[in-house]
Amino acid sequence: MSDLEEFHRDFIAQIQGSADALATYVQEAFFERVGEFLTEAGEVEQADYAHYRGTGEKGVNLQVTGSGGDPANGDDILSLILCDFQLTENVRTTNATDLKAQFKKLVEFLRHARKESFRNALEETSLGAGLADMIATRWTRIAKIKLIFVTNSDNRATVDAMPAGSIDGKPVTYNVWDLKRLKAYAEQGKARADLTIRFAEDFGAGVPVLKASGSDASLESYIAVIPGRQLAAIYDVWGARLLESNVRSFLQAKGGVNKGIRKTILEEPHMFLSYNNGLAATAEKVEVVRTEEGLLLMSADNLQIVNGGQTTASLHAAAKAAGKGMDDIFVQMKLSIVPAVLSESVVPLISEFANSQNKVNAADFFANHPFHVRIQELSRKILAPAGEHGYRETKWFYERARGQFADERGKLTDAKRKVWDAEYPKTQFFTKTDLAKFENTWSGRPDTVSQGAQKNFGAFAKSIEKVWGKNGDRIDDGWFRRLISKAIIFRKLERLVSAQEWYEGGYRANIVTYAIAKVAADAEALEKVVDLSQVWRAQDVPAVLEEALLIAAAEAQDAITSPPPGVRNMSEWAKNQACWEGFRKRKLTYPDGYSDLLIDPAEVQEETKDGKNDQKLTDDLTDQVRVFELGGPFWAKARAWGREKKLLNQTEFGVLGICAQMPKRLPTEGQIKVAIDALAKLEAEGFGNEETAA
Repeated sequence: MSDLEEFHRDFIAQIQGSADALATYVQEAFFERVGEFLTEAGEVEQADYAHYRGTGEKGVNLQVTGSGGDPANGDDILSLILCDFQLTENVRTTNATDLKAQFKKLVEFLRHARKESFRNALEETSLGAGLADMIATRWTRIAKIKLIFVTNSDNRATVDAMPAGSIDGKPVTYNVWDLKRLKAYAEQGKARADLTIRFAEDFGAGVPVLKASGSDASLESYIAVIPGRQLAAIYDVWGARLLESNVRSFLQAKGGVNKGIRKTILEEPHMFLSYNNGLAATAEKVEVVRTEEGLLLMSADNLQIVNGGQTTASLHAAAKAAGKGMDDIFVQMKLSIVPAVLSESVVPLISEFANSQNKVNAADFFANHPFHVRIQELSRKILAPAGEHGYRETKWFYERARGQFADERGKLTDAKRKVWDAEYPKTQFFTKTDLAKFENTWSGRPDTVSQGAQKNFGAFAKSIEKVWGKNGDRIDDGWFRRLISKAIIFRKLERLVSAQEWYEGGYRANIVTYAIAKVAADAEALEKVVDLSQVWRAQDVPAVLEEALLIAAAEAQDAITSPPPGVRNMSEWAKNQACWEGFRKRKLTYPDGYSDLLIDPAEVQEETKDGKNDQKLTDDLTDQVRVFELGGPFWAKARAWGREKKLLNQTEFGVLGICAQMPKRLPTEGQIKVAIDALAKLEAEGFGNEETAA
């Protein structure tokens, strides 16, 4: 079985499992899964489910599965998504003829959506009606149309940002995400089918560069000056996919076009090079040719802007208004060539160091931030109780970087993989965007959560430093257990909502975040909090809490699907703070026994304090055991090595002398702490590595 066939089998099983768990159709489960990929990769701002299938004028087929959200919030780009998911034993193939037929369905839906007679014939509260209404409302401001086809088949043609003519003067591009591309992104975070920037061939001319690296440099690098008009044109084709993921998240957190940059573009374009810091970028491979005038950059594979994303986006946004002034704009660029094998480790560091010169919060470089490293450490350490329905303790796997789960599991033998699967069930896997969703929901921000995974993630970044504190001591075992309890509640309510008779279909994600936020807000109004420890111990949601959440969920559906007059797109209404404020003020009657689930916040603090004390006792015992197990001869050797290297102070030298006399003389608790700290210092300087080095 090939790797693609194995992925195909596993991917289908995942989608079926999600559909069964959420009591929904496999097509919707498929859309939700690939929607995560599309938003993370920068293909779309967000992914809103809006299924419609029907027949239009003259019997033409119309079909759409979802959209990339309101064009007004996404550079005036309308993105329409069509999903093709089929349960087949073998991997299907698609060709150019198949693709043409699929894209025609999207084009026909778009054409019909602009007709009032078609919109009036749709059920007013349906997902298709909301999408059609948004298209008609935003049509005059839409600048570009992206048609995206996502399939679990193997597409034999590369179709990525392919120009496909225009509709009413608006340029159209085709994009295909097939099984190979889904596999690459799921396992490695690589979304590019063929993101090769051909400066000369597609964008007018090569870019003059100077080589900035010597022959002995570990990475090849260049300094370039790129015309602003050319940079804007490149961004027009590839959009946010040019921006390295950390930069993209930062821009979403900050929002808007930089006013200072725009002012320079419009009023002093000739000073842009002097005023602007320029770009830092990476590429996996480049083509550079030598001419009589010097070196020219002809093409770059997988170009990623790691600093200067706002400059690039602002140039694109202001290009039309700047007119001929764009001809006077030039941008300096430092380009580092990072081979694919090094990209995962090197590119984030370049991104972080490049942006450290600006006032960019370290929290914006998410995967490497200590907060996420700590959550990962806790997830590999803390055992979750078996609960009422389990048979053994398990762990919740936190994936702080795309592909970690598959990578770590893939390194194991078949026998060890079975052990791994028992320890880390796939249902107990969660990502950074999941974490942000859980936390912002409980913090009373369901309108932000409804804006999509990436925008919500960017908003969560602003609070990371507050959550982290000065030294991260708030992120402890208790914090992690409460996080997992929130995850359990969120996922349980997703399944419960789908099974309710009152559930009308659609907006489930909005309903869930609104319902949980409402329950948490009502508890806070009583100066209480939900006792999450009960959820942790049972690894399930107590029946009375389920009932309370469903009461809130039913009301949430009503609030979301009953927008003010003139608003037909309910997905967009759920993203509005006014929707949340109106729902938050509703009075709900919760079931008997609900109050028993609420506790005083001080009890949580006391539990946290007790947990820290327990952890300290555990750490102390671990240190004692380690000191005694290493034995006197080891400590004598460490003492002698430390003296030779002049690394020990007088106290440390004396304590290690006591440890060296074991078992005749035993160190006290305080001395054990000194010995462990001294050993860590010696090991950091190389103690214990002499034999290996020799």
